[in-house]
Amino acid sequence: MTETDVEIIRKELCFHGFFRMERYTLRHRLFNSDWSQPITRELLERGHAAAILPYDPAKGQVVLIEQFRVGAMSIATGPWLLEIVAGIIEMNEAAEEVVRREAVEEAGCDILDLVPLYDYLVSPGGTTERIALFCGKVDSTHMGGIYGKMEEGEDIKVHVMSLDSALALLSSGKIISASAIIALQWLALNREYLHKIWLNG
Repeated sequence: MTETDVEIIRKELCFHGFFRMERYTLRHRLFNSDWSQPITRELLERGHAAAILPYDPAKGQVVLIEQFRVGAMSIATGPWLLEIVAGIIEMNEAAEEVVRREAVEEAGCDILDLVPLYDYLVSPGGTTERIALFCGKVDSTHMGGIYGKMEEGEDIKVHVMSLDSALALLSSGKIISASAIIALQWLALNREYLHKIWLNG
């Protein structure tokens, strides 16, 4: 099926603040080739993002960040989450540029090389947001501290740990951010590949 199999009957702006909420009334082609009855759905328009897991192959260490997330206030463990570096993709900006910029702003690290992982939809039942996900080579020597732009309300703590330690946190349920879960699982499966291209040439 293609976009021609969707008919937008009405589109309304519900809210426009930090995010944008729109309401669609539409119908779509069914798998039996008929048309669905009109349905109404709210859709969160928040733009697209890029995220990166910084990894030091020489030391076997990853760089994670911790910050407050309003969407996690109802979580029993609290709204401070262990995540990976991420940022919104601005107009006419490449995802690679975003992760390089955000790595400096959020973790104080320079990305030496990039490997693209996935480009995925975050929650297509209610938002258009997509994330371009990367793993980046870094030198984790002397990394750590507090970063972020105060004028944007950022207060970010940098954690440097072994990949095995990060995977233990993942297994214990202490890492619950989707991009961090996906990136760490990818790295667990592909660390030998990265060592081959980043350490052995």
